[in-house]
This record gives sequence, structure tokens and C-alpha cells, in this order.
Amino acid sequence: MTKTAPDILRIAVAQLNPTVGDVAGNLAKAREARADAARQGADLVLYTELFLAGYPPEDLVLKPSFLKACEKAAEDFAQDTADGGPGVIIGTPLKRKTGTHNSIVVADGGKIIAERYKLDLPNYGEFDEKRVFQAGPELQGPVNFRGVRIGIPICEDIWGDIAVCETLAESGAEILLVPNGSPYYRAKIDVRHQVVIRQVIETGLPIIYANQLGGQDELIFDGASFAIGADKTLAFQMSQFEEALDVTTWKRSRVAAGAQNGNNSDSWVCSEGPMSKVPEREEADYRACMLGLRDYVNKNGFKNVVLGLSGGIDSAICAALAVDALGEERLRTVMMPYRYTSKDSLKDAEDCARALGCRYDIVPISEPVEGFKHALTQLFEGTQEGITEENLQSRARGTILMAISNKFGSMVVTTGNKSEMSVGYATLYGDMNGGFNPIKDLYKMQVYALSRWRNSHVPPGALGPSGEVIPKNIIDKAPSAELRENQTDQDSLPPYPVLDDILECLVENEMSVDDIVARGHDRATVTRVEHLLYIAEYKRRQAAPGVKITRKNFGRDRRYPITNRFRDRG
Repeated sequence: MTKTAPDILRIAVAQLNPTVGDVAGNLAKAREARADAARQGADLVLYTELFLAGYPPEDLVLKPSFLKACEKAAEDFAQDTADGGPGVIIGTPLKRKTGTHNSIVVADGGKIIAERYKLDLPNYGEFDEKRVFQAGPELQGPVNFRGVRIGIPICEDIWGDIAVCETLAESGAEILLVPNGSPYYRAKIDVRHQVVIRQVIETGLPIIYANQLGGQDELIFDGASFAIGADKTLAFQMSQFEEALDVTTWKRSRVAAGAQNGNNSDSWVCSEGPMSKVPEREEADYRACMLGLRDYVNKNGFKNVVLGLSGGIDSAICAALAVDALGEERLRTVMMPYRYTSKDSLKDAEDCARALGCRYDIVPISEPVEGFKHALTQLFEGTQEGITEENLQSRARGTILMAISNKFGSMVVTTGNKSEMSVGYATLYGDMNGGFNPIKDLYKMQVYALSRWRNSHVPPGALGPSGEVIPKNIIDKAPSAELRENQTDQDSLPPYPVLDDILECLVENEMSVDDIVARGHDRATVTRVEHLLYIAEYKRRQAAPGVKITRKNFGRDRRYPITNRFRDRG
């Protein structure tokens, strides 16, 4: 006797934060979510891409024991579904005769009822899946889940042009459920919505887009899972930057939208689901930096962090991010003054630490700097003081921070912004020391914007205080490294609004010098910035990882050679 296909399907979307390589921990998290979904009456739980492995697993996929652990976890999880509760769709790598595949398994009734393999492997920007995976050998049709034909394309399968969704629709799919590992960059939500709407138009089917949450090294997965109905409207929207398990209710409805492409005589319509408000630009960037720092510290087992608090805006916003992400008790700040440190900087640093409620220590660097100079007196005899002696100050500070890190097990937070990292306005083995940089992909003017935003807002989930946590004087004063008398950044660099625009043209947009000059910039300034950008590549290769915010960050996205004689002469 054939069961009648249901008219209602309750689909739980598990927007969770896995840890790469923690197969047992990820399985436990999946089980907890399934139990929660069962209590809410869900029929099916949709997890994100490669959830059991954590995404992206990179070269872990080349390790046979890792693949075995992931498959064993999938099999164990499938057995859980014998309890009569919700079925599951969960991502895992699987090694088969056709290769190692980025896969999902569908489990119900105590067993795996289907496997599906990713066809379109991304190999651009931060993605290099072709390095470790093989594409699925062929497009497999929809999965019959309790009488409902579900198409399950995996992430990039809906972004490319190989017609995966369209073929699934032609094969009888009634609804598409898409597990994703889509990293954040500014305004990425709008991009995802447009991608899904395009597929809805081509297929006439509703699409549920489940996205991973959490920080993984440089990448931030912001969640913000959603669905677009067959009528091309937003069916539900989950929260961004927050773990969530939301049960959505779908009802079979006989409407023209489902039949317009000749697919089905009826369509699934979402009758119940969340409609969360997603953050605007500054809030989204700030929360991405906060989430990235929190997960990097916690997932790598650091108990606390330390940073040099100079009285400047970069270290101040990093201190705010650290307190918001980890709590005031897990941050130690250290002011390391020298003869060029201004009274304003001493006061600003102390005021910032007091506003944040974190520990504040003062460790003067006069003795170590003078000791280095004395040790080098004979070698440097007959030379003029200059950048070398300035960098000794920065390196003395870096050594002190690393000593504190070694002694107390604290991770050093690096505080250089993208403008400085672009042109090499940073000292190797000095202020570049550290384990992670939450503002590495923020240009200087973006640092100012986020600082102003934080002074008037407390982001959800933040552990820091409300009110002005970055003193106004830090925001208003001219930025300076304070390595010599009366120094400002603009002694060496163009004004930051000019520099940032030129850098965005060169880095994010790969524009020619001629095109940048056509925007109104001075040609000599543009060619100098381009030159500085190229010659600083060796420094960036040695820099700490940091949160990706823009479409093209240094490291995973922009991969220029260190040895490079090309210059754009126009």
C-alpha cells in the first residue's frame, strides 16, 4: 500500500557553528539540533555543507583516517533516525570509486537512503576545492523523502552555469534544499538572494538556502539562511552572525507558479518561518570581525589575549572587539611608551582601557631600546639615525608582547589595518607580531567608521559595555606611529581617504593606473602607491591571519608573487 504524499512538510534549518576537524564535536552538535527539531515537530533537518567535517577542511580531505571518521559519523547519525523522529540531510566528504566527493547524505528510518555529490567545484578566490575533491560523476535526480521529491544541489551547484537546478526540476523535484558554506564579504546577502532568485525563475521551484555560521581561520560564515518562494519573494530570513535552528512549515498548494515550467501541478509554499532583520553595513562588518576573533581564539584553545594599546585608533578598536568577543577579563592591554609617546596617547590608552573595563599595564621600552642601540654602536658607527632606530622601538614592543604571550599563554592580537598592510607601513617582527588580526581587511577609513558606530551601538552578543568605548580624542586626532618627534602617518603616506580609494581600485578592482588617474588622482601618487603595494608582498606573506571583510583580502584571495618587476606604466 503506497503512502499518500504529505501536504505539510516541516523543515528545520540548522544554522550551526562547526569546527573543522572536530568530527565528534560536530556530530554531537548535529544530534543536539536534531533533538531540538524533534521537540518542535520537524519532519526533516537540513544541515550545511560538509557539516560533519567542518568547512572548508582543505587538505584534511587527503587524510584517509579523516575521511573514515567522517563517514562513520554519518553512518552513526543515520542510525539515530530509527527513533521515528526527523530525517536529516547532512554534509560530509565521502570517498567512493569515482573519487573523493563533497557530499551530502539523506537519512531516515535508521539508514542512509541517498547520497548526492557536488558537481560544480569552485576554484577561485578563497575556494580551491578541485585540489582535494572530484566532481560528482553525474547529476543524480531528486530524493524521495516521505513522498516528497527533494532536489539537493550543493552550494556552488546553484551559482554556476551547469544547469543543476534546472535539471533537477525537469527530473521531478518539488522543492530544492541547498546546503552551503558561503563566506561573508560586505553585502554578500544581496548577492546570495539574487543567485537564488535566478534559479527560482529558471525552475519555478522554491529554494531553501542553509548557510554555515562561524569563523574558520580568515573566513567568516555569517549564516543568514533564507528561502525564496516559487513566487520569487522572500519566504523566510534567518538571523546573521548567530547560531539558530528554525523550523519552517511548508504546505502543498495548487498554484500556477509551480506549473508554469511544466514541472508540477502544485507548489510548496512557506506558511511559517522567521523573518529576521539583517544588519546594515557597519554593524555587519563589526560583527564579522567580532565573530572571527571569538572563534579563532576559542577554537584554537587560547584562554585570553593580549595587545599593545598605543592610544591610536587601530589598537583601540581591536581592544573593543576583543572585549566584545571574549569579555573584559580575557583581555590584557599593554602601553609601551618611549620618549616619543605623547601625553595624549598615554591618557587616551588609559581612558580606552578604563571604558572597556580590561586590564591595563604600562611597560616602558627605554631600557631595551637603548640596550639594542648600545649593542649596535660599533656596527652603526658613522651612520645617521633613521628608520632602523625607529623600527627598534616597534620590535622591542613586539618582543615584550610575545614574552607576555609565552609566559601567560595569551594570544597576541595584531592591530594593523589593510591600508597599512597594503603599503608596508608596518614592522616585521614588531607591530606585525601576533596570532590573529581582526581588522586586517579593513581600510583605515573603515576603521574610523566602525569605531564611530561602536561608540553608539552595542552589537548583539557583545560582552562589552555600552557608551563611548573608544575615546573621542582617539578618533579625532591625526594618526601617528610616534616613532620620532612630531611624526604623523601623512608624513609618509597620502591622506587616508585618497590612499584607501587608490588601494581599493588596485586591490579589489584590479584597475589600471590610467583608470585610477581618470578618477581624479595624481599620477605620481598612484604609481607610488602601486609600487609600495608590490614591494610589501613579502611582509604580507609573513603576517598573521585576519578576518576577511572585502571581496578580495590578502592571503586567500589576492595571490601576487613576491618577486615581481611588473609596473603599470600606462
